[in-house]
Amino acid sequence: MSDSTSLQTAILASGCFWCTEAVFQGVKGVHSVESGYIGGQVANPTYNQVCSGRTGHAEAVRLTFDPSVIPYRDVLGIFFATHDPTQLNRQGHDIGTQYRSAVFYQSEQERAEVQAFIDDLRARNIYDKAIVTTLEPATTFYVAEDYHQNYFANNPTQPYCAAVITPKVVKFRKEYAQYLSA
Repeated sequence: MSDSTSLQTAILASGCFWCTEAVFQGVKGVHSVESGYIGGQVANPTYNQVCSGRTGHAEAVRLTFDPSVIPYRDVLGIFFATHDPTQLNRQGHDIGTQYRSAVFYQSEQERAEVQAFIDDLRARNIYDKAIVTTLEPATTFYVAEDYHQNYFANNPTQPYCAAVITPKVVKFRKEYAQYLSA
């Protein structure tokens, strides 16, 4: 196990945080994944407040990972491969700014790295439509209520989980098998 001083944090929003959390919990080198809210104007928002779309927050995950095991570029690769970064303020049936695709950067270097990654995706014409993922400076990350943590692991047969999250996890396992944790 790595020394905690070498760990890095990424804050990613790709619609429903349950989906993103489920994907990254299976990634080798990821030490923790927390579902929460970021990017809004209300302190300590609740799930119901965020779902209203009136707080400005995005559902997001904060993950801590070891970049010597999984480089940040590969974290971004998994993030972009497991949601649709061309949908503005929505993912599937989840609609509103709280479901936006966003990377909340914590330094200018990180912002530049994400921008270069997006530019590369655009240059390679990976998507048929324009990438609308926003790059936003990280603000306070509020950890979501306990029942949102490990949601997919605790509710795998719940209809939303089975219909929406399972296909994303399967896609991750197929396309990024080298990063499957034991």
